[in-house]
Amino acid sequence: MRRLALILCVVAAPLWAVQPDEILDDPALEARARALSEELRCLVCRNESFDDSYAPLARDLRLLVRERLVAGDSDAEVMEFVVARFGEYVLLKPQATGANLILWLAGPLMLLCGVGLGLNYLRRRAGSEAVAEAALSDEEKSRLKQILDD
Repeated sequence: MRRLALILCVVAAPLWAVQPDEILDDPALEARARALSEELRCLVCRNESFDDSYAPLARDLRLLVRERLVAGDSDAEVMEFVVARFGEYVLLKPQATGANLILWLAGPLMLLCGVGLGLNYLRRRAGSEAVAEAALSDEEKSRLKQILDD
């Protein structure tokens, strides 16, 4: 029974991060706030969204997003405001532009380089074995055969 309670707490814990006093009365605005909060990183918890975090700073940021929505800002304006205030690090999915483009492309490029180096190594290795075997004289081949048979 304790295990079940523990599993329920771990699985359902992120659902309880948004406190009842934070929820907006307008369901449409609340849905927009939740959608925006899922795209924003908690600055304390690193790879958690605002909605999933219990950190006091995450609560403040959830309230900030809701205040901006109540003030009449569009989703894009709220995102611009938060990014201008906290930097691009606050985005869980940073934009693939400018310097970030290098980071987005670095992984696939490194993978391609690694595959290319591996194939080059295998091709050279296969070629060197054929050259080494062909370089043996008849006397060396017979001596090698004699050694292996013993």
